[in-house]
Amino acid sequence: QVQLVESGGGLVQAGGSLRLSCTTSGQTFSSYTMGWFRQAPGKEREFVAAVRWRAGGTLYADSVRGRFTISRDTAKNTMYLQMNSLKPEDTAVYYCAANNRALSRYPGDYDCWGPGTQVTVSS
Repeated sequence: QVQLVESGGGLVQAGGSLRLSCTTSGQTFSSYTMGWFRQAPGKEREFVAAVRWRAGGTLYADSVRGRFTISRDTAKNTMYLQMNSLKPEDTAVYYCAANNRALSRYPGDYDCWGPGTQVTVSS
């Protein structure tokens, strides 16, 4: 089982930037995908971005493409989400997740989840 822990959340003004990190430990799959999701109060969990751990292919939600960048450091077992030009509507709890299948934007396709980190963007 993969263990995931997010960090880097906080309070930032609109237009600002934050970088989230997701550190992994435990069992790793030979070929797997990691992703970022977010959930705002009263809303469903939504896909943000995903990356194939070995090959590095990426997938983004339309709402963040061009503003957010997903990356990973395989030597450090860490995934990142660089968030630029943040908007108040980006306010949510951000979760990292992992699966041993292909890139996916569906939460149900992910097997392991971190506890989440709060991102708040003030206007």
